[in-house]
Amino acid sequence: MLRTIIPAAEAQSTARFTARLFTARLFTDRGIVPVKVIASSLRKGNIVDLDGKLYVILTAESIHPGKGTPVTQLDMRRLSDGVKSSLRFKTTDQVERAHVEEREFQFLYQDGDGFHFMNMENYDQIAVSADVIGDQTVYLQPEMKVRLSVHEGAAVGIVLPPRVTLEVSETEPTTKGQTASSSYKPAVLSNGLRTSVPPHIVPGTRIVVSTEDGSYVERAKD
Repeated sequence: MLRTIIPAAEAQSTARFTARLFTARLFTDRGIVPVKVIASSLRKGNIVDLDGKLYVILTAESIHPGKGTPVTQLDMRRLSDGVKSSLRFKTTDQVERAHVEEREFQFLYQDGDGFHFMNMENYDQIAVSADVIGDQTVYLQPEMKVRLSVHEGAAVGIVLPPRVTLEVSETEPTTKGQTASSSYKPAVLSNGLRTSVPPHIVPGTRIVVSTEDGSYVERAKD
């Protein structure tokens, strides 16, 4: 029987590699894979690892001052205790983003226990607290497909579709002489959201708005 003799140094190197590989697999199986990304690429709902603690990003804003270095302002909530904080990074700074398990869910309904979603793969249901969804609750619609970030069985972040269609409930009447290029006017949408719309938009019109900031995108085509 043939046997291969591995030198001690090579054996130690192999052992270290195996240990690293095993650790990496454990880390991946736990649902957290750290990746270095530039600060300006971070978005609402992303999870970042700062000093060994996980934070969910509530808002991310890139600021470009007239003079000085562009920065990214992050408002975050620590997952372990819910404490909120704000940090600024240079837009090119490297930040460790933690890729937790992300899956597609469908919004079902809201009750006293929170907002209920169904996993589109196995049909399991999960309740998500209002703190996790934040001000995005106004955009949730029955059967809407979203992406939920799940850590240790609990939802810690949500990503909505970039646009939703809503109906204009209230707005000022069109004034004679106004054109589509005139300044926008205030409007209230069917979900209670206040936004600005072009002068030609009237109550009952269905429009597309951005879930990022609630701004008018276009008139709905349906």
